[in-house]
Amino acid sequence: MKDLIAIINPKSGTNNHSCATALIDKVVDKSRFNVALRYVENPGDAKRFAQEAVTHGCYGVIAVGGDGTVNGAASGLVNSDVALAVVPCGSGNGLARHLHIPLKMENALKVVNQDLVDSFDYCTLNDVPFMCTCGMGFDAQVAYDFQLDGKRGFPTYVKTALEDYLKFKPQEYKIDIDGRSFTEKAFVIAFGNAAQYGNNGFIAPHASMQDGKVDMTVISPFHVLEVPIMGLSLFFKKIDLNHCVNIYRATTFRIHRFEPGPMHIDGDPVDMPCDVEVKCHPRGIKIFTPGLGENNL
Repeated sequence: MKDLIAIINPKSGTNNHSCATALIDKVVDKSRFNVALRYVENPGDAKRFAQEAVTHGCYGVIAVGGDGTVNGAASGLVNSDVALAVVPCGSGNGLARHLHIPLKMENALKVVNQDLVDSFDYCTLNDVPFMCTCGMGFDAQVAYDFQLDGKRGFPTYVKTALEDYLKFKPQEYKIDIDGRSFTEKAFVIAFGNAAQYGNNGFIAPHASMQDGKVDMTVISPFHVLEVPIMGLSLFFKKIDLNHCVNIYRATTFRIHRFEPGPMHIDGDPVDMPCDVEVKCHPRGIKIFTPGLGENNL
């Protein structure tokens, strides 16, 4: 019998989690897995529960929630033998979409029964782990304002992005890539371990979670008339072809900005200092997958 801990966040995204406990009981194979339930009530709970699973030698953790809950659970599992199962119930679900994990709760739980576990890269922002993306600039400001809004979901995110675009001012950044430094004014600097933010918004369309590297997407300031083209290129996996975009790939990036401010880690806003380091940690997290590869190019 393999022991699992299910970490359930009843407040994630736009979904109702009242049926999560019943579905876990119904779907997960009781002849092979013993599941203990934990419920997220406070910040840090998901990571603490995941660390509990590591301490007790559990086989896996089932994270039921949005990207923040998944990131919290994953942060407690990095560099351990405990595998992460993702049951996506958020507004973006970036990791699930990247690994072709079903978005329907019942089907995502069936992935646990398949028991196909693989090792993937994770990244850190100043030693704070993330699974999919982190960033600074416009996307970080949107993440910050999106959190302040009482409503969740993709329409609210789009509304917030449009409002922020009208008032956002790009900054200059000093960028170091493997010892090579340059300064660039940027609208967005995004780092992709996975290919997308979530909602199939592909900010780093060629990023892989198994190549030992992280992709950095730098979007230069662009005219308001180019907003529709930029948006379409994001959702059609073509942002790397846009003339305002450069994508770099390395194991470590160091960024200096001239004032501290918000960044986002897997969509959740955080305050960060002027100097930040983004680093890839190869094959440091184990994840249950449906065995369909990665949703990248």
